[in-house]
Parts: sequence; C-alpha cells; structure tokens
Amino acid sequence: MAMVFQDLNWFQTSKRPVPVPLMTQKNKRRLAGMLFALVASLSGFSQTPYLQQIAAHREEYKADFLKSPKSPLKKEDFKKLSFYEPDSLYRVEATVQRTPTAEPFELPTYDGQKKTYVSYALLTFRLKGKTCRLTLYRSLQLARLPQYRDYLFLPFKDASNGRETYGGGRYMDLRVGDIKDGKIALDFNKAYNPYCAYSDGYACPIPPKENHLTLAVEAGEKQFANKE
Repeated sequence: MAMVFQDLNWFQTSKRPVPVPLMTQKNKRRLAGMLFALVASLSGFSQTPYLQQIAAHREEYKADFLKSPKSPLKKEDFKKLSFYEPDSLYRVEATVQRTPTAEPFELPTYDGQKKTYVSYALLTFRLKGKTCRLTLYRSLQLARLPQYRDYLFLPFKDASNGRETYGGGRYMDLRVGDIKDGKIALDFNKAYNPYCAYSDGYACPIPPKENHLTLAVEAGEKQFANKE
C-alpha cells in the first residue's frame, strides 16, 4: 500500500500553487489490484478458523471409530472415507419450536428393530433460498444415561442420497445446551453416516419422512467407498 500512497500524495513545497496531476490509468489499476488483494486476504483470514474447526472435527470423528469396540471401521479404512469440502453456506441458524407434549414413538431401524424416541423440537431454517423444516429428537434410552442426558438427534435425508451420499440418509448430533434464545446453529458440514453405511448388522434409525429434504445437502460426509 505504501507505493500507492506515495503515488497519490503530491506535496506543495513552496507557497506557489503546484498543479496536482490526475491519477494515471496505471496507478488506478495498481490501486484496484492492491485493494482486491487486501480484501481477498482478509476474507481468507476470516475463513481459516472455520476451516480449521471442520478439519479438527473430522479428525476427532475418525478417532472415535478406534475407541468403540463395535466400530465397523479400522484405521486402514479411513482412506475410504470421503467428505465434501467445507462450505459455510451449509452452516445455518434455525428457529427452535419446542414440542413438550409430544408422545414417545418407535422409530424403525435398518436391521428391523425399533428404538424409542420423542420429538424434542421443530427446527425451521433457510437453506439455498428455501425454507426447510426438520424435527429434532431425543433418544429415551440414551436419556437414562447421565453422560448422554442432554443429547439430541437429527436424522435426515436429502436429494444427494444414493448419488454422492449414503442412500439411507445421514445424522447430526446436537445438545440441549446448543439452543440459545430460541435458536440453534446447524452445521451440515458435520453431517455423518450411520454405521449401516459401512457394514450390515447395525440398528441404524431410519430418518422419518418428516425429515426428508427435497434439496441436495452437498456438505458433510459422502458415500463410503465400499457401499453403493
């Protein structure tokens, strides 16, 4: 920037008026280029923490497979995992409408079993210019365990399923404490596959019809390499 200011500042060194030359076309292009570079640099800087956050989240996600004795993946399988590039378009704020009078229901799983859930809240948000709604659930089984008492479950399907993402839908994990002033942040870059995406024999809840989005959510985890 110093060179630009040097070109733009003409100083009067005597009491006699000195004509101030107009900025040349060359200097205009130089100024525009440097301003563009500055804006791009600042923009990139603001995105860096978010990209780092998603990268760290995905590394932690992979590490969790190695901690669970029931994990369908080993470390050598990680090379078959695939994710969309992080995209802040898919980080949205949703309005939370609590459903305190909802009755528990049996949610079918892909292996033919059923698990008991209850609707916790209705989420409304805008994505790709469309108003979307998803229901947030609570597992009554997990709610009995102190360490999972505040866990919330968001299963969903979208138009990318069966093409770039797992055909059975994907999940997101949230917590009661994530709800603040009637709002909650949804980051679909953290959407992940159920265990059924990697191997058969797991009781993965099937996303209810009310949680089927008509648009494609091109964020989060993609199809596993070994599954169609």
